[in-house]
Amino acid sequence: MYQLRPIGIVHSLFKRREDVPTRGPIQYEAIGEIEIFKEYEDGLKDIDGFSHIVVLWIFHQSKGYELLVEPLAYKGLRGVFATGHPDRPNPIGLTVVKLICRDKNVLRVKGIDMADRSPVVDIKPYVYSYVRKDIRLGWIETAERR
Repeated sequence: MYQLRPIGIVHSLFKRREDVPTRGPIQYEAIGEIEIFKEYEDGLKDIDGFSHIVVLWIFHQSKGYELLVEPLAYKGLRGVFATGHPDRPNPIGLTVVKLICRDKNVLRVKGIDMADRSPVVDIKPYVYSYVRKDIRLGWIETAERR
């Protein structure tokens, strides 16, 4: 058993999970802040040299889980692990955001898709090894063509 402790908290315009855009310009343009708790501030050293960061966070407004879910922006049941649906066995979210600036223990970011007060459990720099050219988007490719 592993125990995760939040290292920070999200400050977002989106107060409820229903307010969070699931795709489109609103999601990619949304600006928010990630406040890292003071005890972890030293861990932010050198982060401002990166254009983008990966944020691992908790879907704190999750309502339990089902293994078959209807994706928030699409119709039809899908396996929860083939979606980014917030109701999952371990309600962990992953978001890549653009790092606008750092002010001490606060990161101002663009592209936020997290509800306000979401606990942050880790941050990593977005690096070249994450970029893939040979990806397939599964059922999303078909849904996007419609």
